[in-house]
Amino acid sequence: MGLTLIVAIGAQNAFVLRQGLKNEYLFAVCLTCAVSDAILIAVGTTSFRQVSDLLPWLDPAMRYGGAAFLFWYGAKSFHSALKSSGALAASEVSASSFGKTLATCLALTWLNPHVYLDTVVLLGTISTRFSGQEFWFAMGAMTGSFLFFFSLGYGATKLRPVFAKPTAWRVLETVVALVMWFITLKLLLGK
Repeated sequence: MGLTLIVAIGAQNAFVLRQGLKNEYLFAVCLTCAVSDAILIAVGTTSFRQVSDLLPWLDPAMRYGGAAFLFWYGAKSFHSALKSSGALAASEVSASSFGKTLATCLALTWLNPHVYLDTVVLLGTISTRFSGQEFWFAMGAMTGSFLFFFSLGYGATKLRPVFAKPTAWRVLETVVALVMWFITLKLLLGK
């Protein structure tokens, strides 16, 4: 579940890809993104149940609101897959200092409103479906986050020719759209 929410190419993931293409400060960038996600996942999975117990209307509101957001995000990804002609080129980026790179990474992570929706609200909401197993749900989502960011960053160093082609982005955006719509359906069906 955690993997499906963070796999969508947004500003943070594009930054990690670019750092991977440059092979610059890659470990620090991947670790910063993964640890940040882990903190937010922990907040969502440990606190959302208590809040939803106090406000019983919050869980269904978040479930349907999350489903609407995921449907929209899937549609946006699908539209991007159909219309996009962009590609990620290693030549688009220039060298930066470690401090500037880390500050950019932190800003793209913590100032992004979608990260809170994905990790705290959506994963928090979904974790309430696994009463008594929230810890394991959180561990799975955190593990997925670490695997994703390190695979994305270090995989980009090996996949330079692939991500230089617009077709690769279209395929990725199509897969993201289908995954988002599948999660939307599961949320709406309460499964």
